[in-house]
Amino acid sequence: MGAQIAQQAALEGIEVRLHDTSDEQLRKAEDSNRGHVRRRVEKGRLAREDAEAALARVHATTDLAEAARDADVVIEAVFEDLGVKRSIFAELDHLAPAGAVLASNSSTIGISKIADATSRPQQCVNMHFFYPVLVMDLVEVVRGPQTSDETVDRAMRLAREMGRTPVLLNKEIDGFIVNRILHAATQEAYRLLDAGVAGFEDIDTAVEKGLNWPMGPFRLGDFSGLDVTYNARLHMFKSTGDERYRPSPQLEAKVKSGKLGRKTGEGWYRY
Repeated sequence: MGAQIAQQAALEGIEVRLHDTSDEQLRKAEDSNRGHVRRRVEKGRLAREDAEAALARVHATTDLAEAARDADVVIEAVFEDLGVKRSIFAELDHLAPAGAVLASNSSTIGISKIADATSRPQQCVNMHFFYPVLVMDLVEVVRGPQTSDETVDRAMRLAREMGRTPVLLNKEIDGFIVNRILHAATQEAYRLLDAGVAGFEDIDTAVEKGLNWPMGPFRLGDFSGLDVTYNARLHMFKSTGDERYRPSPQLEAKVKSGKLGRKTGEGWYRY
C-alpha cells in the first residue's frame, strides 16, 4: 500500500520519500512500482520520459528522520496494529515539521485512537486508500474529534492532487463507508454459505451476474487476503460486541489452516 501510494503521488508530479525499515522491502517496492509504470508505457498510456521522471520522484530510505524531515504530509501505511501505529505517530511527531499533517491509511482504526500519541491531534487524519492504489480511485478522508478544518482541507486537496477522488467522513465509524457497506453484504454472503443455502461459487456468480460486482465476495476475499478479511471482521466484532459481525466459522477455518487466498495459492479457490 505504501509503495503504491508513493508512486501514485509521484505520477502526479509530487516528490515523495518512501520509508521502510528493510532495504529488501524497499527494493521489492521499487521493482513492483517500476513494473506497474512500465506496463503503462507499453500500453501507450504514459510517455517513457514521464514514466522515468515519476519513478525518480520516489526517494527510498530506511531512515525515518530523513523521510519525515521536511514533509508537508506523512502517510503511515503499516499493518493494522494499534500499538505499532501509535509508536510511529509518536516518533513522527518529533521528526516531522511542526506544520506537517500526519495521516493514517488504516482501514479499521480511527485516527482518534492514534492522534493522542502526538502533540498535534488537530493535524492528524485518516486517509484511507484502496488496493491497488494505482488503479482504485477512491480515498476516504476521516475527521477525528480533534481534527481541524485546515487538516481536512489539506488531506482532501492532496488526494485530488494525487489524481484520486476523496470523500469526507465527518464522524468516525467502524469500517468507514465502503468497508462498512461491503462488510454488511459479505457477512450476508457468509451467512448464506454457513446455513447451507448455496455454495460459495454460486453465491459469487449470483453477485457478479445479478449485482454486476466485478468479483463476488469469496473471490474478492481471496484477492484481498482471507486473513485481512477475517481480522477486519474480528476487530468489528470485538469493538462492538454485535453478533452480526462475528466472523464466519468457515472463514476462520480457512485462516487457521493457512489458506489465505491468492498469496498462498489457495483460499476459497485454488490458484
